[in-house]
Amino acid sequence: MEDLSRRASGARRTRRGRLSRSAEFERAYRQGRSHGNRHLVVYAFPRGSGEDARARLGVSVSRKVGGAVDRNRVKRLLREAFAAELALVPAGHDVVVVARPEARDLAEREGLEGVRGALRELLEQAARASA
Repeated sequence: MEDLSRRASGARRTRRGRLSRSAEFERAYRQGRSHGNRHLVVYAFPRGSGEDARARLGVSVSRKVGGAVDRNRVKRLLREAFAAELALVPAGHDVVVVARPEARDLAEREGLEGVRGALRELLEQAARASA
């Protein structure tokens, strides 16, 4: 039983950089600043100073984007792109990325580089707005 609890806490550590509760998403939607382009919408919300300083990511990909395989591909590419562009995100921010239906076409056509470019554009806008 002890081994199972250690494994569970280790799994939690790897997900610490993600939003998981609906209240966290709602806070970013309602109180955060939004920036959008044809493919994505980014909501950025600065958390309080007493909390973990690391930026956290939440991803929302609806069924309008496509079937499960397409949605999971878009989510994976968004997580990878966010990790690559993490330096653009101010510390202590929650970021929710909402994929528009065109995100699937971008992921199929240009792959990670296309998604990364679209996300970079919005993260730069968000960083300028919060500065």
